[in-house]
Amino acid sequence: MSQVSPMSSTSPAIGVSAAPERRDIGLRRRYAAERRFRLFGMAAIGFGLLFLFLLLFSVVSKGYTAFQQSMITIPVEFSEQIIDKNNERATNPQKLVSANYPVVARNALAKVLGVSEDDRAGLKAVNGMISDSVRVQFRNLVTADPSIIGTTQTVTFLAHGDLDSAFKGQIDLSVPENNRKVSDKQVGWMNTLAESGALSKHFNTGLFVNGASSRPEAAGVGVALVGSLYMMLIVLVLSLPIGVAASIYLEEFAPKNRFTDLIEVNINNLAAVPSIVYGLLGLAVFVNFAGFPRSAALVGGLVLTLMTLPTIIIATRAALKAVPPSIRSAALGLGASKMQTVFHHVLPLAMPGILTGTIIGLAHALGETAPLLLIGMVAFVADVPATPLDPSTALPVQIYMWANEAERAFVERTSGAIIVLLIFLILMNVGAILLRRRFERRW
Repeated sequence: MSQVSPMSSTSPAIGVSAAPERRDIGLRRRYAAERRFRLFGMAAIGFGLLFLFLLLFSVVSKGYTAFQQSMITIPVEFSEQIIDKNNERATNPQKLVSANYPVVARNALAKVLGVSEDDRAGLKAVNGMISDSVRVQFRNLVTADPSIIGTTQTVTFLAHGDLDSAFKGQIDLSVPENNRKVSDKQVGWMNTLAESGALSKHFNTGLFVNGASSRPEAAGVGVALVGSLYMMLIVLVLSLPIGVAASIYLEEFAPKNRFTDLIEVNINNLAAVPSIVYGLLGLAVFVNFAGFPRSAALVGGLVLTLMTLPTIIIATRAALKAVPPSIRSAALGLGASKMQTVFHHVLPLAMPGILTGTIIGLAHALGETAPLLLIGMVAFVADVPATPLDPSTALPVQIYMWANEAERAFVERTSGAIIVLLIFLILMNVGAILLRRRFERRW
């Protein structure tokens, strides 16, 4: 009888058991790789959210105080000896305009604080607690109602920017007096006024109404908001119809040849061109060649239109491509013309993507600064522009200008303006999402 060797009888068992073991090792490796990928993705999202939180915390922590303003409310005597000593207002109305209204406010505050008229140092310190904007405020009060001359009225006016910063806790009062802009005497008066209720914080409506000012307590983004509104209207009116029309032609009607391929490549390249190049183009074409006024919302809107057009065209073409070909075939099969098929069927179905791309393009244009700097929208504009041809500025440019100011109080104004800009951008992006969900259709 022949004998079977031990090796030949056990070899198949070893081979069979080794195969599942190798498969288990491969599965464990794949599962481990999948877990690592998930961890890397979660870590990337976590880092992104962390930096976003740090950015928002940095801006909000410095800017939320800009929505409040320190105001002084005291009885003010509109002394006839200061405003109209010789009773000339009937024959010389200019007398009321050129009167020394800061002295009126200073004397009123000095009387409340118990500072005598002979104390020059004390009067100077009192004057340093009052914003220079009282000149315009009191002048407007008197010119609107000259009968208040010689009477005492309770008036609320702005505190000086340094006093406002000290009252909000933005100045370290523990440092030596020589190292801060608010003296110990002014700090004592500030506490006295606060305890009596004469000094308090109010909602800063001036931040949304006032224009540019060299005084931080009187500066606002009102002019910049109106200028940005004008520019966004110009961008919307020009870029939306032109961009949609160009997209429809390229996607639905244009022949597919080298010329249209060249146009598509150039549109994609224009979308990646730095925004400052559009500023140079606008300066050369609209200002130097066409003669449009510098620092006008019209020029800014035209420059931002050129910058936004490629984005809208690309988004619109993508929305048109997303419409199923069966929609076109069905419309053509029922006897519709090519024009009717596009405008009655394809375009309405592509509208969610078109609106989303348009709003995102407008949000991108709203935050641009570089092209607007080159066309001169960094001018000091204090009056609200009545038309797009009037001098104006934009919200991102105003932020840029305030960031370069040396005054400590402009730091919170800069962060406050950034918060306003972020709110507008968030609202526009939320609007894009809502519009997409409202008009979106599934096939």
